[in-house]
Amino acid sequence: MIAPEKPKGPASYFPSIEKKYGQPITHWLDFLPSCEGMKHMEMVAWLKTDHGMGHGHANAIVAYWMASHK
Repeated sequence: MIAPEKPKGPASYFPSIEKKYGQPITHWLDFLPSCEGMKHMEMVAWLKTDHGMGHGHANAIVAYWMASHK
């Protein structure tokens, strides 16, 4: 049996984000369109300040979202 491939890059943080904050990743990704026009670190700061997210987790979500919305 072949083991499923582990997520790489920002998505590798998703299981720990879901466990720590009790919400699916889609919950967090759904907030980000409201940040349209903000720079990467501004979005990270917003998730940290307004939603109590840690820096690494916020950065992973923003990086994933920005890469998928180019």
